[in-house]
Amino acid sequence: MSAPYTQPLVYFFGQGRADGTAAMKDVLGGKGAGLAEMTTIGIPVPPGFTIASSLCLQYLESRTFPKRLKMQVENALQRVEAATGKHFGDGDNPLLVSVRSGAAVSMPGMMETILNLGLNDVTVEGLTRQSKNPAFAWDSYRRFVQMYGSVVFDLSRKPFEHLLEEHRHRCGVQRDIDMPLDEIQAIVGRFKQHILKECGREFPDDPLSQLWGAIAAVFESWHTRRATDYRKLHDIPDSMGTAVNVVAMVFGNLGEDSGTGVTFSRDPSTGERVLYGEYLLNAQGEDVVSGSRTPEPIGNLKERLPASYQELERVARTLERHFRDVQDMEFTIERGSLYMLQTRRGQRAAPAAVRIACEMVGEELISEEEAVARIPPNDLNQLLHPTIDPHSQLDLLTIGLPASPGAACGVAVFDADRAEKLGRAGQSVILVRRETSPEDFHGMVLAKAVLTARGGMTSHAAVVARGMGKPCVAGAQALLVDEKLERCSVDGRAIGEGDWITVDGSTGKVFAGQAALIAPSLSGYFTQLMQWADRIRQLRVRVNADTPADAHRGRDFGAEGIGLCRTEHMFFDGERLTAMREMIVAQDLAGRQRALAKLLPMQRSDFEAIFRAMEGYAVTIRLLDPPLHEFLPKQRAEIDALAIELEMPAEELDVIIDRLQEVNPMLGLRGCRLGIIYPEITAMQVRAIFEAACTVASRKGRVMPEVMIPLTASVVEFRKQALIVRQVAEEVFRERQITVPFLLGTMIELPRAALTADELAREAQFFSFGTNDLTQTTWGLSRDDAGKFLPYYLEHGVIEADPFQVLDQVGVGRLIQMACDLGRRIRPDLKLGICGEHGGDPGAVAFCDKLGMNYVSCSPFRVPIARLAAAQAALAARGTMDRTRATV
Repeated sequence: MSAPYTQPLVYFFGQGRADGTAAMKDVLGGKGAGLAEMTTIGIPVPPGFTIASSLCLQYLESRTFPKRLKMQVENALQRVEAATGKHFGDGDNPLLVSVRSGAAVSMPGMMETILNLGLNDVTVEGLTRQSKNPAFAWDSYRRFVQMYGSVVFDLSRKPFEHLLEEHRHRCGVQRDIDMPLDEIQAIVGRFKQHILKECGREFPDDPLSQLWGAIAAVFESWHTRRATDYRKLHDIPDSMGTAVNVVAMVFGNLGEDSGTGVTFSRDPSTGERVLYGEYLLNAQGEDVVSGSRTPEPIGNLKERLPASYQELERVARTLERHFRDVQDMEFTIERGSLYMLQTRRGQRAAPAAVRIACEMVGEELISEEEAVARIPPNDLNQLLHPTIDPHSQLDLLTIGLPASPGAACGVAVFDADRAEKLGRAGQSVILVRRETSPEDFHGMVLAKAVLTARGGMTSHAAVVARGMGKPCVAGAQALLVDEKLERCSVDGRAIGEGDWITVDGSTGKVFAGQAALIAPSLSGYFTQLMQWADRIRQLRVRVNADTPADAHRGRDFGAEGIGLCRTEHMFFDGERLTAMREMIVAQDLAGRQRALAKLLPMQRSDFEAIFRAMEGYAVTIRLLDPPLHEFLPKQRAEIDALAIELEMPAEELDVIIDRLQEVNPMLGLRGCRLGIIYPEITAMQVRAIFEAACTVASRKGRVMPEVMIPLTASVVEFRKQALIVRQVAEEVFRERQITVPFLLGTMIELPRAALTADELAREAQFFSFGTNDLTQTTWGLSRDDAGKFLPYYLEHGVIEADPFQVLDQVGVGRLIQMACDLGRRIRPDLKLGICGEHGGDPGAVAFCDKLGMNYVSCSPFRVPIARLAAAQAALAARGTMDRTRATV
């Protein structure tokens, strides 16, 4: 016999026995597995059965049921009848059932449910006699016809609601259950007439026909628009399908001793160990979620039905101990008796998740390792940055790239000088630009957030904002920014200076108006979790820091050194920018050296402060990398002002700026090429590094400089720059009469460097992978222009993820692995790290851990995320990998 016929299609649960278990989610779905498990451990659950999820796609392909399913469903119905003492379709003692969906992965509210199935003109009289409550029986009948018409006949819910509202208004009542019996009976008739008129078919009276129609409708709901969109958003495969759960009805609408509700075993917002949820008395489950009545806090149930509340607490604790996690539960109370209708893992906010994990370790429910493994690393953003209050009324304006996490509100400002002025005056401002440049830095410092119409995840705005811990949405393509008129617009909707907007850098969404924000907070639970993570992980975590303030912030977040200090960011403000521009426009060596002499003490001072902040941890300093034209002004007024400041004709400055422009500057005169053409730039920076290092060392400070040569494509380029570094270092050591140990390495950000890593490893002592540029050069993408088509690629499945947000492990990752292997084959103690923005992405962290790298480096606010991700990577690798790691 073939395998499909040996596998049951229907799984019964009831009377303390179940055909399934919690481990069978793939077969029974989450709801069915939970019902089976609760039944087995003695939790009060109404009897029922689950139809396997594998039938869902089969049915959707053929629109027919397997012949053997009918027999198995009828057998299961007989077992439910035996367990309840009721009979399906019986006029005296009718069995009614609910029919509900349930996929292996929870999709709350995305698929269909039908309650009170089995009612008709005969069984409603049996329910009346059984309950001694005709209003309840007919209200249940009304609910059933309304649900069945919407779900099975696929009719709009609105006409049913309008009819119901018409009758309530006529009767002068607010609640359906308060209408007279004859009015409810009339509604049932009108609902049936509406179905006949719209569909040309009578409402089915036969309970078995009703059941098969409902089963088919639940399977059909797998392909509704909302279910499909939800799966797409949460990366749930379409091939999973949903199970169908048929459960004996228990009634929460029998009176004030009955009710229904939803509760968590702990507060999902704070993590407090108390029941958290809502309930309604004299109601069915749809009333709680539909908004037709206002539910009460679950705590009030303690006063209304104390025995039921006590039993609910007992069940919640039992389920928590059994599943060793917070539970999200649905329940019904029928005349004082509690029945559980669902349990599943409770979703929770990050602060609650951290607290719950730590407290469950203390309660000996889980281990420290399990606590660390349970927290999604990116959820820590909720603890580190302000977030939008989920209860805020939001008015979506546009969506861009989530370039730097966190949320902020402020008035829109379109000029950096204006942003600085208003910011200093205490005004909350959002700097809105087409794209940012170094001239905008002072405005970015005082702004609460940055919004740009152009640029990508590694654009100037994104990198600077992440370093400062400010929210940023970049590449909002629909945003038209007119900086002269100080306004922007989306589809004709205008935002002017002074209008409030809200930027959510975690999602890329921009809202009109001022949303309510939730301030971040770091608790002792967070500290405890991070201590456990640090004990587990092997991979070190460094910070990308360009200023002493960034360095201190990184240390506060647990960084173990600096993996990338971008020296160019030290020149973006004030007199430093002027001196840098003076060096760039100088027409001879003497002019450049005069300007460099002004920059030397500035760089030296910054390096000193950074070395002190790192307290002996390694500091990797990248020599000047970007094209020189990035430091020069673009607007006419700024060019004229610079010409006056440098005492040169504006026409001459125009010629220099024009000469420095490049067709493709990211592949032009930058990185080590600058140092080779202008060795005096390299010499100044290296002197500043080692003079600072010697000063710190001479005062009993510990310092570990690592000099990194950027954009190396060949070993010859590296040798030329390395020669300058070593010569200047020796000069400084002789002058200061002190020697500081240092490492000399390179940034691997070009495919050729990765392919010839064995040659580079003969000279370089470390490799740091610059994944931003390596992604650009491997894919042939401009990170600033790709936003024009990457959204289309993502939407249409051309690519699975934006390679600037998620490391491309197949392509870029293969180059990284090749470079690691080639490099360590030549130099076994070669230090390896990653310093692009991927360094804070949990998937990239796991990849680096797998390759045996020494460290990852990321922006300050992503350091805790990387620490947790590194610990989870170590847990995933335990017992499966025996590796050695070069000494850090």
